[in-house]
Amino acid sequence: MSRPAAPLRAVAALAGHELRLTAQRGENVLVTIVIPAGILVFFATVGAVPGIAGRPVDFLVPGTLALAVIASGLVSLGIVTAFERSYGVLKRLGGAPLPGWGLVAAKVVAVLALELLQVAVLLAVAAALLEWRPAATSSILLFAAAITGGTVVFAGLGLLLAGTLRAEATLALANGLFFACLVVGGVVLPVDRLPGPVEAIARALPASALSDLFRAALGTPIDVLGPVVVLVAWGLGAAVLAVRTFRWE
Repeated sequence: MSRPAAPLRAVAALAGHELRLTAQRGENVLVTIVIPAGILVFFATVGAVPGIAGRPVDFLVPGTLALAVIASGLVSLGIVTAFERSYGVLKRLGGAPLPGWGLVAAKVVAVLALELLQVAVLLAVAAALLEWRPAATSSILLFAAAITGGTVVFAGLGLLLAGTLRAEATLALANGLFFACLVVGGVVLPVDRLPGPVEAIARALPASALSDLFRAALGTPIDVLGPVVVLVAWGLGAAVLAVRTFRWE
């Protein structure tokens, strides 16, 4: 009788399986790759961004990177996991020789791998079609911190929805939140151009914090303390709530 695979090997194998399934789902490819790239190209070519003196693409690239992270963690992970729970897939996986944390880790690893692909696609599109180049003051460490922090926050929120709501409710709410992030998350419109009360709310949300952190990473002079505090607070809250409330069936 063969022995169970080591946990890390099992996590890697399950993460690879998650990625293959993602590639086979056309709607996932649309939401995670095609829509952010389409938004980048469309808004970068239609004209100036209100409140931005420079080229629109310099403002839009960090925003669409944030949108891509949101699409992977909140929308794709949340919806897929919700339907897996609804169909009993998670319950069957719970009987596998892998602890619950391993199943969650595999999903998060798959999300991170997908985000790296999204980043590569968006930066390639920006460079090839829009003549975008990163600033000399860009920070790789800050860029990595933005991806990591954004993944923790939005994967946590996705799992929170998937583990507490019905699949249909998760589908509707995740897509609604994605649209809200597009409008008030500093993706295509600066947060300071929003009406006063809406601006105050937007600055406390993780989408705008992630957009600002990506902008700082790509060379825009922004004080990162506020965005970092917002992401850390949301990340801790989402992770704790997801762990306490997640139901496998």
